[in-house]
Amino acid sequence: MTGHAPALAAEDVRPRPLSGGTLSEELRVALEEMIVSGALQPGERLDEAELAARFKVSRTPVREAVKALVATGLLEVRPRQGVTVATISIPVLLEMFQMMAALEGLCAKLAARRATIAERRALREIHERLIQSLSNNDPDRFYAVNLEFHELLYDAAHAQFIASQTRNLRRRVAAYRRSVTHQPGRMAATIGEHDRILDAIERADAEAAFKAALDHVNLLGDDMADFIAGLPQAVGD
Repeated sequence: MTGHAPALAAEDVRPRPLSGGTLSEELRVALEEMIVSGALQPGERLDEAELAARFKVSRTPVREAVKALVATGLLEVRPRQGVTVATISIPVLLEMFQMMAALEGLCAKLAARRATIAERRALREIHERLIQSLSNNDPDRFYAVNLEFHELLYDAAHAQFIASQTRNLRRRVAAYRRSVTHQPGRMAATIGEHDRILDAIERADAEAAFKAALDHVNLLGDDMADFIAGLPQAVGD
């Protein structure tokens, strides 16, 4: 799957202002958001001149932003194709999900021990909004609220390095993780899985929270087969 970046309206792709940030940093954030959100798909080619025209900047900050994203693994340089959104082979992707499960489990375990009363209440409130998104059959909204839940879970762990590593890995697999949300029955299953995580955190049961979060991210049995079948075509062999 190759081609130029999608024809988004200018207001959709203008970089968000960053306090004290350089133009290249703002562009990096904007492009990263497009990759994580799925606006730019794995294997999709980026054209430097087209990006410069769309963002109304010179090629220099575009080149710097692209270089930074190549360093993080979100973009890659391919022979004869130039810069593309990075694809991940299935074996490596499965390893990344296993690592993601372990990190999420650790965050949940620490949250069960360290989360404040306010954080526990906020997690429950987000969970209720997630249930409402399911009732409305709105996968995109469900995905956004689900992300809120996990972001707060990382914060509630009160472990800065672990949280940053978890977020970094989550961004790497975001395009693939989003596809899981659209699998039949996946959203309903997420509600029950989150409920078990929340119950363990509210009971301050660290080991139960670890297992519940680990199980939530791990893809086993039929879920694994369904996940692989639904991967974007650009995923490597």
